[in-house]
Amino acid sequence: MKLITAIIQPDRLDAVREALIKHEVFRITVSRCAGRGRAEEIDLYRGAEVAPDLIPKVRIDIACNEDFVEPAIEAICTAARHGDSGTIGDGKIMVTNLEQIVRIRTGERGSEAI
Repeated sequence: MKLITAIIQPDRLDAVREALIKHEVFRITVSRCAGRGRAEEIDLYRGAEVAPDLIPKVRIDIACNEDFVEPAIEAICTAARHGDSGTIGDGKIMVTNLEQIVRIRTGERGSEAI
C-alpha cells in the first residue's frame, strides 16, 4: 500500500481529477495549501529584502494498492503539466509506504480498507 501526495497548481485540479478517473483512481482527498518551491525571488521593498509570499497550491492525497501507483503518477504528471514541456511550479509527486489503513466504520484493515 502506498500514499501518493501531489502538490499541484489550483487551475489544474479539474484536469487531474478527470485524468485520475480515466485511470480508475476514484478515492482522493483534496486540500488547499500554500508553499514555495526552489524558485528564489527576493523582493525589495523600500530598499529592504522581503521574504517572498507563499503561493496557493492544491494537495492531493491518494491511498492506493501497488497496482494503481504508476497509473496515478502518469495521470497526475500528464494533467498537471502546463504546456508540452511544463513550467516552473507545476508541482511535485511524493510516494510513501503505508504501514496500515483502518476503515473506522467496519474495522477493515489493509488493502480491503482502501
